[in-house]
Amino acid sequence: MHLYKLRRFVKRRSLLFCDPAISAGVGEKPVMRAEGQAHIDRIERALALVRKFLDWDRAVRRLDELNARVEDPKLWDDPKQAEAVMRERRRLEASIGTVKQIGQEMADAVEFVELGDAEGDDAIVAEGLDTLAALANRADADKVQALLAGEADANNAFLEVHAGAGGTESQDWAEMLQRMYTRWGERHGYKVELVDYHAGEAAGIKSATLLIKGENAYGYAKTESGVHRLVRISPYDSSARRHTSFSSVWVYPEIDDNIDIEINPADLKMDTYRASGAGGQHVNTTDSAVRITHIPSGIIVASQSDRSQHKNRATAMGMLRARLYEAELAKREAVTSSEYAAKTEIGWGHQIRSYVLQPYQQVKDLRTGVVSTNPTDVLDGALDPFMAAALSQRVTGEKVAVADDD
Repeated sequence: MHLYKLRRFVKRRSLLFCDPAISAGVGEKPVMRAEGQAHIDRIERALALVRKFLDWDRAVRRLDELNARVEDPKLWDDPKQAEAVMRERRRLEASIGTVKQIGQEMADAVEFVELGDAEGDDAIVAEGLDTLAALANRADADKVQALLAGEADANNAFLEVHAGAGGTESQDWAEMLQRMYTRWGERHGYKVELVDYHAGEAAGIKSATLLIKGENAYGYAKTESGVHRLVRISPYDSSARRHTSFSSVWVYPEIDDNIDIEINPADLKMDTYRASGAGGQHVNTTDSAVRITHIPSGIIVASQSDRSQHKNRATAMGMLRARLYEAELAKREAVTSSEYAAKTEIGWGHQIRSYVLQPYQQVKDLRTGVVSTNPTDVLDGALDPFMAAALSQRVTGEKVAVADDD
């Protein structure tokens, strides 16, 4: 806001509240323009979602408690506990502060627009509307950041891709998904490592596991777990017919040694095999790759990223601990049984998203209704709108009736 306009704004607001002659003529607020009201509605929806997620009154009380604890010198007798308190305090302070700041800036911008309307100054109105538009974008971005406050959201993420039934078609689709998530990670500046890889029979992959390293990697990527469906004219069909393929994605957080996960060695089945990779990469002449099966849960993890069997075993054990931890998180978050079914049954009726390349182009999320008409961009990693909507839905619990198109 330019200085001279700010002075007029402050002066005009002062007159409204201090001069009886003026205030008598403004008993009712002007009606906000439709464009401005749309921005306001968007900001208020974002702030309401964050308040609900934080459980606002409880969060404010908790921040007061944490501030009091920080003032207690005895807190620092236990550095690990002190760091946990400071981390929670920083998160709450940032989230609460953002909501309050955006709310205040919105109120100021609304008043600025209303005063511009009252004075017939289109330049002031335009500037106020621009401020509201910028605040709406900021509120949406900050909303997503605030929603990434789960127990493991800040962690790195393991992301598994598994081809469904259908041979080469599904295996090629699985490789497209692997590339999509690699590109998404790269767009965010994350480091993406290939931990495990099983090549397809003729093309593509049977399965692959990525380790995505970066702040909030798991918080974002966790919304991608489920079955993904592709509709296209097959490049492997000489008759150029349309094919439907399915692959599943499963995401779980990487965890450190501070989280205690008890695993009974008697519950494990360990296999070794020769590493493999596309184009002969990562191929060893020794059995360096490791596969571990956790018999009680049926969870299977594997690693072949290193030439050392010892290192691959350690990586696979870390993946197993992460999978068991993620399963416990899922129970706490009351994940529905249908989401588990979406992982185990890779086929029609369980997909979370459809990618249609022919006869038209569209990517549709069947949980939130978010649609993109640019599948090329989506397959190149443009997933943020889908992830943001899915994160919001986890808070609101709202179900959207979305038809899956053929």
